[in-house]
Amino acid sequence: MPKIKIAPSILSADFSKINEEIKEVEKLSDLIHVDIMDGIFVPPTTVDANFVKSIKTKVPLDVHLMVHEPSDSYIRGFIDAGAYSITIHEEACKNPLNQINFIKKNKVKAAISIKPKTPLENIKKYLDIVDMVLIMTVEPGWSGQKFIDSTMQKIQELRKLKPKLDIEVDGGINPYTARVAYDAGANVFVAGSYIFGKKDRSKVIKELLSSLK
Repeated sequence: MPKIKIAPSILSADFSKINEEIKEVEKLSDLIHVDIMDGIFVPPTTVDANFVKSIKTKVPLDVHLMVHEPSDSYIRGFIDAGAYSITIHEEACKNPLNQINFIKKNKVKAAISIKPKTPLENIKKYLDIVDMVLIMTVEPGWSGQKFIDSTMQKIQELRKLKPKLDIEVDGGINPYTARVAYDAGANVFVAGSYIFGKKDRSKVIKELLSSLK
C-alpha cells in the first residue's frame, strides 16, 4: 500500500484569505486539493488558474478539473500556475488520453477521476499511464455531501489491480469514512468541510490521521 496522504480541499475554505487558511493546515498536509468547476460538467463554478497562481504554499497543489473537455491551453494555465498534479474526469472528456498525455508531457502528474455511478471498467485502459485515480465518493460539485458506501467496491477492485497506485477519495471524508476507504484500499484522502468547517484545523487533521493507524 502506498503512503497515506492528506489533502485538505480549499473548496470549504475562505477564498478571501486563502493563503492564511492554507497556512493553518500546511504542516499536516501532503497535498492541497483545488477544485475547479466550470458550470457545465457540474452546476457550480469556482476559481480559475489566476486564483491558483495566487496560492502561496510549498505543499504540492492537487488540481481537480471538474470541467467539460478541458483544452490544452486551459490545462496549460494550471500547469503555469504551479499545479503538481492535475485530475481530469473520464465522463467529461471524449478521449481522456489526449488530456493525460498533454499533462504528462509537461512534467506534471496526471490523474483520472470517475463519479460514483461510473464503472471502473471505463478507466482500466488508462491505469498503466496515470499517476493516480480519484474515486469520487459523492456526486461531484457540492461540498458537505454524504459519503456513498457502494463506491468502496471500485476501490477494492482497483487496489487488487494496482497495488502501488495512489488511490484518492473525495467526498464526505471524516475519520469514520476515511477508515472505511482506507480498509478498501484508498491512500489519499481529500477532506473539505470536515477540516475547514472547524476552528482547530490541526486537531481535526490529527484525528483523521489517527483513524488510519
